[in-house]
Formats: sequence, C-alpha cells, structure tokens
Amino acid sequence: MTESCVTWLYAIAFDVHPVTAVRQTPALTGVAGESVHVVEESGLLGIVGSVPVSDFGEEELRERLQDLDWLEAAARAHHKVISTVAREGNIIPLRFATIYHDDDRVRSLLAERRADFASALNRVAGRTEWGIKAYVDPRTLEGQEPHDASPEEGSSPGTAYLLRRRAQRQGQETVQRAAQDRAEQIHVALQELAVESAHHRPQDARLAQYEGSMILNTSYLVPNALTDEFVTAVQDIRGRFPDVRIELVGPWPAYSFAGDDVGPERA
Repeated sequence: MTESCVTWLYAIAFDVHPVTAVRQTPALTGVAGESVHVVEESGLLGIVGSVPVSDFGEEELRERLQDLDWLEAAARAHHKVISTVAREGNIIPLRFATIYHDDDRVRSLLAERRADFASALNRVAGRTEWGIKAYVDPRTLEGQEPHDASPEEGSSPGTAYLLRRRAQRQGQETVQRAAQDRAEQIHVALQELAVESAHHRPQDARLAQYEGSMILNTSYLVPNALTDEFVTAVQDIRGRFPDVRIELVGPWPAYSFAGDDVGPERA
C-alpha cells in the first residue's frame, strides 16, 4: 500500500524557468530525501516534493521541530533545493515547512494567486539578497564616551550612591545612542545601493553564538549590476567604524522580499 503524502512547496517560478536540476536525473532531493519535482499551472511552476504524512503531519512535524539536529539538517536540505533552482533563474523562495494537501492544491494556489506571484517574481528579477549583521562591544563604546561619576566632596553616602547610579544610567544611555547612531549610518550608506531593505530582530546571542550586542540585522535587495559596488561599500564602512564588527552574508535568493503571505495549509 502506498504511503499517504503531503506536498512540501519549496519555490515558485515562471514557466520559462528551465529548472534543469529538477527535471534531470539524478533528481534533486528534498527535506525527506524525496525527489523534487515540478507542478505546472497558469504559466507558473511550483517546485515541490511529496513527503510522508507519517513524518510531516501537523502533530508529527511539531515534534520534529523540537529536534535541533533534525531541524538543522532539514533546513539545509530546504535551502539547498531553493539555492540550486535559483541558480537557473528568478524564483520566489517559500518559508520552511510550507505544506499543502497535495499537488492539486498547489496547482489551485498557482492559478488563484498568479497575479501576486508574477508581481513578486518581477520585483526580484535581476536582484539578489545580501545580509548585514553588525555587532559592537558596549565596553568599547563606553570607553569612548567619558562621563563623570565622581560625587562632590562632602556628599553623604546616600547622595554619592545616587550620583553614581545616575552617572551609570547616563553612561548606558550614551552608549546606546552611540550604537544606534552607528547602525543608522551603516544602514543609510548601504540603502543607497539597494532597491529595498528589510530589518530583522537581533538574533539570540546564545543561539547565534556571538559576543557583544547586535545593532543591525538587515537584508538588502541589491541589483546584480551593483554587487561589486555593494561589497566595496561594506569594506569602506568597516574602515570607517573600526569599533563595529560587520558581517556580510549572502548572496541568497530573495527570501526577505518575495512576499510572506503564502501560508502553509496543513493536511
């Protein structure tokens, strides 16, 4: 008896997209080791995989998402499919775990939302996503911003304590303003070379394993013709702000700019 499956949607492309990696043998494999295939409808392609309900049903997937080793491996497989297909043309990359009942439901999605998907595909055409993560050590900034925490001569112990606390708060506020100012200057310089940008929340330092404070976590949609100029701008910014550690990540398919309103439909 054939095992019941649901459809994992990786990406959407125009039907002129060659997707050679998907159509040729050996087939590209996905999050469950399944052969990735193409669903065609209304001039669009859905790059999908059939995954077993026994592993990817709602309850089963919820349990799997608690397994960090499985999650890392599955996320890498998901990204591998998207990155491989993106090398052959413009795509809309879908969020991890975007699941539909079956291929027919994906066909209906492509027909119903064709105008939205076409608009998104045109928006990212000839453009690539780059990410910037910027970090500072607050202690370094604090050393650059002098403040007097010394109480006046003759002050009572209580007054001295309050003065020290006030100076400490003022110092923290000054450091915070300095960090925000650096983040804003970095963003403004890079935004000039991008057609869109998307700010993300700072990552959890325990999970991302970084030291200091993350002051910028932003994605930029950069025209491919300006890639070299964008990379050079990042290098120049590093020279302007030696007290800020700047990490350039990418290039990626346009995860942050292809639209985030294609919600998963559980089996």
